Amino acid sequence: MKLRGIHHITAIAGDPQRSVDFYTQVLGLRFAKRTVNFDDPSTYHLYYGDRTGRPGTAITFFAWPGARRGTRGTGQVVAVSFAVPKNSLEFWKARLEEQHVFGETLPARFDSAALRFADPDGLMLELIDSAQLDDVDLKYESEVPKKFAIHGFHAPTLEVQQSSATEDVLKTLGFELIAEEKSRKRFSVNSKSSSGSVDLVEHADGQFGINSAGTVHHIAFRCADEKEQLKWRQQIEDLGLRVTPVIDRFYFHSIYFREPGGILFEIATEGPGFAVDESVGHLGEGLKLPPQYEQHRPEIERALPPILVGPKAKSMG
Repeated sequence: MKLRGIHHITAIAGDPQRSVDFYTQVLGLRFAKRTVNFDDPSTYHLYYGDRTGRPGTAITFFAWPGARRGTRGTGQVVAVSFAVPKNSLEFWKARLEEQHVFGETLPARFDSAALRFADPDGLMLELIDSAQLDDVDLKYESEVPKKFAIHGFHAPTLEVQQSSATEDVLKTLGFELIAEEKSRKRFSVNSKSSSGSVDLVEHADGQFGINSAGTVHHIAFRCADEKEQLKWRQQIEDLGLRVTPVIDRFYFHSIYFREPGGILFEIATEGPGFAVDESVGHLGEGLKLPPQYEQHRPEIERALPPILVGPKAKSMG
């Protein structure tokens, strides 16, 4: 039994409108779901991904207006990486410059070129040149031509002070060490899938990061179903780690635990997915609430700032 790769990565944003504008208009992702933080319904939880926001493509944000900037450091996912088609980085560098976003070309990593930049809150993002792309659904309107479009995640960077215990947890979850380059180790559950890998970096003298705007809150891995999830829960308990009960997130079921290096891990089920409460053609258009909060909709809507999804150019590819 092993996990199927990354399910989603959740970070923290400040202004929700600024987040929507950047991820939909600059990066060309689909606004896949507009809901609330189930643990704090006075704040948004926003999801972006491919046409259906399928696992492996979904970057999500808790939007905390006015939040101070967080600090990247150990015990965090310090860079969120996306896969893009081969030979598309020049397009992306020019596009980012056009949008007044500074992009830095990185030295080749495991023989792949990469471009690093930050979102408006300072979240570190990377686009990685990928010969092997996950199958994603790009049949939605976007300003980014399909031949250059983002194809889900690609090996985000996890940073810890001491890596051995984190490595043991990853191996328990079915990850195998497939490459090593200086202090960076790549682990994968599926070497044929870009969203099946993570990079682990040991930074012994690093300072622990502080979660707030511009940092990653947690990384979620995907499993097949609830039955398998319970088996994972038992395995995590057997490692001596504290793990939550199964929590119903409406679009999937989740368990959470903090691995020894301090990073918050989630294991989430593949389904039922974002089309369970609105049609695929209208994802992200209306505020969707889980059943337990529906009776409080008027108060919740009053507490949330409005979000407008800007006009998108017709797909160019």
